Amino acid sequence: MKWNEFIGNKKHRIEFFVTIILLAVTLFLLTHFLDYVELRQGIVLPDPVLSLFNPINLTWLIFGLIYCSLIIAIFLLAKNPDRLMFAIQVYILFIYVRIAAMFLVPFNPPNYMIQLNDPFVQFFGTGKLLTKDLFFSGHTATLFILFLVTQNKFFKYFFLLATIIVGSALLLQHVHYSIDVFAAPFFTYVCYRLVYIYNLKRKRIF
Repeated sequence: MKWNEFIGNKKHRIEFFVTIILLAVTLFLLTHFLDYVELRQGIVLPDPVLSLFNPINLTWLIFGLIYCSLIIAIFLLAKNPDRLMFAIQVYILFIYVRIAAMFLVPFNPPNYMIQLNDPFVQFFGTGKLLTKDLFFSGHTATLFILFLVTQNKFFKYFFLLATIIVGSALLLQHVHYSIDVFAAPFFTYVCYRLVYIYNLKRKRIF
């Protein structure tokens, strides 16, 4: 469906507006929840995978792939407002599932972690450095969402490759426990299927 048809449909227009408002509220809540998580004490997991190697700094590779993927995804999804709204809804549900997971399973960061500094945030001098936003990996999950919602075959597999590389890089930098990265696609897929079924029952085709 094209944008003029989409916006011309009152039902779609209202749902899109509500989705954007819900996204803004969700991101606001996530920001404050992450502040709470940073102040909370958790446990340090023994991780047999991380114990195999010393951490290396792959920050630029991680964020380079993430930002590149997000720009491509926005360009692709902007052509199909139904698909774009679907992707945002999956992302919203994923955030709430991740909040629940972090609340129930408090972790301290892995030993010898090299802190992950977002180059964009650091350049503009905003935001706090987060170290305890663990279980499960939000970076890995976000890229996997892009893989799931993208229909273009070439870029679909590009996002899958980016997911694997970023997940591996997070482990190599000791930013996440291995269970964080391994669990991320499973939680993400459940969110994807739930939102898909919700839209399917409402007979929305995208």
